[in-house]
Amino acid sequence: MDKTYQPDRIEQSWYENWEQAGHFKPSGQGDPFCIMIPPPNVTGSLHMGHAFQDTIMDTLVRYRRMQGRNTLWQVGTDHAGIATQMVVERKLAGEGTNRHELGREKFLDKVWEWKRESGGTITRQLRRMGASVDWTRERFTMDDGLSNAVREVFVRLHKEGLIYRGKRLVNWDPALHTAISDLEVENVEEQGHMWHFRYPLSDGSGHLVVATTRPETMLGDTAVAVHPQDPRYKDMIGKSIRLPLADRNIPIIADDYVDPDFGSGCVKITPAHDFNDYEVGKRHDLPMINILTIDAALNDEVPEGYRGLSRVDARKKVVDDLDALGLLEKVDDHTLQVPRGDRSGVVIEPYLTNQWFVAVEELAKPAIAAVENGDIQFVPKNYENMYFSWMRDLQDWCISRQLWWGHRIPAWYDADGNIYVGRDEAAVRAENNLGHTPLSQDDDVLDTWFSSALWTFSTLGWPEDTDALRTFHPTDVLVTGFDIIFFWVARMIMMTLKFTDQVPFKKVYVHGLVRDNDGQKMSKSKGNVLDPLDMIDGITLDALIDKRTKGLMQPQKEKQITKRTNKDFPDGINPYGTDALRFTFLSLASTGRDIKWDMGRIEGYRNFCNKIWNAARYVMMNTEGEDCGIDTGSEVELSLADRWIISALQRAELEVSEALDSFRFDVASHAAYEFIWNEYCDWYLELSKPVLWGDEYSEAQKRGTRRTLVTVLEAILRMAHPFMPFITEEIWQKVGPLAGKTSAAGKGEKTDTIMLQPFPASEPAKIDTNAETGAEWVKAVISAVRNIRGEMGIPLGKALPIYLHNGKDSDKALLDSNRVFLSKLAKLESITWLTAEDSAPASATALVGDMEILVPMAGLIDKEAEIERLSKEIEKLRKEVGRAEGKIKNPKFVDKAPQAVVDKEKAKLDDYRSQLAKLEEQLEKIKYL
Repeated sequence: MDKTYQPDRIEQSWYENWEQAGHFKPSGQGDPFCIMIPPPNVTGSLHMGHAFQDTIMDTLVRYRRMQGRNTLWQVGTDHAGIATQMVVERKLAGEGTNRHELGREKFLDKVWEWKRESGGTITRQLRRMGASVDWTRERFTMDDGLSNAVREVFVRLHKEGLIYRGKRLVNWDPALHTAISDLEVENVEEQGHMWHFRYPLSDGSGHLVVATTRPETMLGDTAVAVHPQDPRYKDMIGKSIRLPLADRNIPIIADDYVDPDFGSGCVKITPAHDFNDYEVGKRHDLPMINILTIDAALNDEVPEGYRGLSRVDARKKVVDDLDALGLLEKVDDHTLQVPRGDRSGVVIEPYLTNQWFVAVEELAKPAIAAVENGDIQFVPKNYENMYFSWMRDLQDWCISRQLWWGHRIPAWYDADGNIYVGRDEAAVRAENNLGHTPLSQDDDVLDTWFSSALWTFSTLGWPEDTDALRTFHPTDVLVTGFDIIFFWVARMIMMTLKFTDQVPFKKVYVHGLVRDNDGQKMSKSKGNVLDPLDMIDGITLDALIDKRTKGLMQPQKEKQITKRTNKDFPDGINPYGTDALRFTFLSLASTGRDIKWDMGRIEGYRNFCNKIWNAARYVMMNTEGEDCGIDTGSEVELSLADRWIISALQRAELEVSEALDSFRFDVASHAAYEFIWNEYCDWYLELSKPVLWGDEYSEAQKRGTRRTLVTVLEAILRMAHPFMPFITEEIWQKVGPLAGKTSAAGKGEKTDTIMLQPFPASEPAKIDTNAETGAEWVKAVISAVRNIRGEMGIPLGKALPIYLHNGKDSDKALLDSNRVFLSKLAKLESITWLTAEDSAPASATALVGDMEILVPMAGLIDKEAEIERLSKEIEKLRKEVGRAEGKIKNPKFVDKAPQAVVDKEKAKLDDYRSQLAKLEEQLEKIKYL
């Protein structure tokens, strides 16, 4: 093995080996276990959320594969309608052309060309994360098979009346000229105004005051609403308003939607341009007047003076004209949530337009029942409430998009506007006896979420009855973020139940979002994005700043982002390797909670990888070429330490397995870490040295320790493999053969792999409580002596005499059988057992249970010099405590400083107090020596 752990030298070569050897494919043996990857956008690149999610999925898949399950991790990418079309349109603009000049067919050729050349970024990055997906089954939402499934679902739902075309209000992006989903709308807090207008009554008897943040929409008002119980307006219900500027009468209506305590208690109703007003309009059968074009300019439904104006110019003109008429009552500053397109950045308009919809009410009923009856379980369970609240308040789903890239809607129109739906044009003609009647296909494509909703069964070959579908469906677990429970999870459940009579998955594991170290959401605009590959490979400060500031939507933020990056990463980011990154994610994965990214953690887990590497080198140096008692029939005798570590291993294996079974990745990784670092590396390797290197032990005892070293390390590697696949494989190739496992075959080919070894299962018969008690006693005595040595400043190389006082018979027995361990590891000159009558010299004391450990101080320290040194340290600390207490008690500091700064100061004070207490206790001990 190399002297130092260098992840860049092992990771990619191992991944290529696994993939080429076909180790990611289902074995065909054992009970099936299947996970579907949430398909990332084909335009995308790996971000921290992907890396976190993929680590969780890969850990589960590797764990189940090692348990002998027939595992399939189904991989694929999403065609990402809007995102991909925008990327290619920008590319065309750079070439001096656009999609309209090319025409639909040539444009689609360009998109496919881009996909072939540039669409593989995210799949390459998935490989870097160690994702053991079956690449031979990779799917794409626009491939032939999935496109066929999409058409089949559309046709069947339409035949049942569950897909229809109608005019309804949708989120409209005026820049992209398409309807978009709620998930593609970002509500941004912005400063605006609230205008209050007087609307005159038609009979001239007065006016009502209405307020709006969008004055231009008043030209599309078709009513004014008041609360039915509002005494101020009860007598006006049924009367009418003469709508200013538009010069038409609109009714005053009563509706519970109105909050009588907000503003004047009167609300202008614009059903074609507001989602709440749309519902009011439907209840009262109001006209719905669309006043906008697809560019969000004003159309011919408004008075002539406003036609063709942009919504910004129209707003100014409406306000000026109403003011000139004396109808502007007042203008207030107002903070509002402005809906902006997440791709285009423009303000989204509620817009009345013809679209295709899925009628979801009937589909939702079995989807709700599947979660209620436990066929699908959410982990954590509280997310079921979120699911139910959405599912019981569903609106019909708008599935059409005004794009060219995507699944084109399989509907055709004749010259009279009749609609024909079918699998293709030939089927439409045959089924409807249309002969040579001219037909034109609908120009729209389907919402990307429509094909994603079919993901679990379409990827396995539906509508064909395939072996894969029969074997792996329903799938076992879906791993997803809470933000798409409605957009994806709920729709998958509805569609899958409808078309397969099965649930799509048995469990939904919901994870939180990965945030930065301050708990902020990572975003390009904040300049706090971290690239997981930069954690793996490292990046210089200059390159990191360049990456964070290039292409900013708000260039004025560059200085602020540069300053923060300099502060957070003064030396850039070190290369930590994939295994350290994965282990960090898992350690932070407490169920459902958002993750606060912590660079200190990844640094710590890189050290953990080093620890494992160095432990393996120690084991190799002491076992290679030696008789390890594996299948040799030689006599083997186990020491107390051997029996203890074998017993502790059983407990660790059980804890890790139970945690993984219950999706507690944080608990599983912590259990593995504690056992590997603290028990095996820190203690057991130390306890093995006296046996291996001392003349006091027999060959059988040495053989027993060598066997324990390699078999426990080999089990550790298998236990840690789902978390840290690369380092465990590299070491296992060397350790596996020593532990009697088959490994690297001849010709230098790595044909055997830890991936296909059994995951270690706890064996209760090997739990040895006596050995555990004994080992804990030995560790406690050694630690006590080391603590006294440290506190008193006694050099490590100085051998100490110790006395044991007030011990029980069990302590005496443990001393007699472990005297060599204690002498060697605590560096002891002698160990004297004192009876109750014996007296001891002035000593530093520690307790192990009731037994006192006494280290005589005579000749070891200069008492007066030590008292003087400690007194100075104590005085210095008292000043620090006083300074920090003064700061915390100062209301100006506590009220004005950021909470994080106050918390930091409080933590500092606690630390000073703790240090002070320890030194004062030490001083008292020395005074009494």
